[in-house]
Amino acid sequence: MESLSTYDKGLKSFEGKRYTKDLFAARDAMDALLEPLYRYNKTAKKNKHKQYKPRMVMTLGNHENRINRAINEDSKLEGLMSLDDLPFQDWEVHPFLDVVCIDGIAYSHYFTSGPMGRPICSAQALLTKKHMSCFAGHQQGRQIAYGKKANGQEISAIICGSFYEHNEDYLGPQGNQHFRGFYVLHDVNDGSFDEMAVSIKFLKERYNY
Repeated sequence: MESLSTYDKGLKSFEGKRYTKDLFAARDAMDALLEPLYRYNKTAKKNKHKQYKPRMVMTLGNHENRINRAINEDSKLEGLMSLDDLPFQDWEVHPFLDVVCIDGIAYSHYFTSGPMGRPICSAQALLTKKHMSCFAGHQQGRQIAYGKKANGQEISAIICGSFYEHNEDYLGPQGNQHFRGFYVLHDVNDGSFDEMAVSIKFLKERYNY
């Protein structure tokens, strides 16, 4: 939601940004992500095969939450914009900073600590403060930490929040040198798992994109 950013408001870089453009971008991205799933299920239904209908969970981030913040700061916008404008109708959507636990792993856009609710910025701190396996986004790059419970069960924490190809001006030349991709969690069992990193570079080479 670049049009609702307060960081570059009033600057030259803010020119041309519009709420409707943000919504069109979100819809185009969601169509690109889900179209193969819809196509597969359409073919499966036609051939009377079992369709693939996974549980799809969306944890909203601070960028989506800009909609709520804009409405809170200007009540005239209430009824004109809302989170319902975003194309997440096929997802199980959880509000910004809600924690969703699935198979012993806690997921959130980021996790907070202390009375001020400050973000926990390292994977090791996640294990220390939350005492369970956690997965967060928000931060560029990736961090991984490992630990064990008293009973010997393995727990892990991952922070991975950059699945895009462009560089961010505010990070500078050195700050943009970070991992771009996502993780697949295999053999998930009550909080333990084997993580597999998948980079954008690998995807482009593998599928000739």
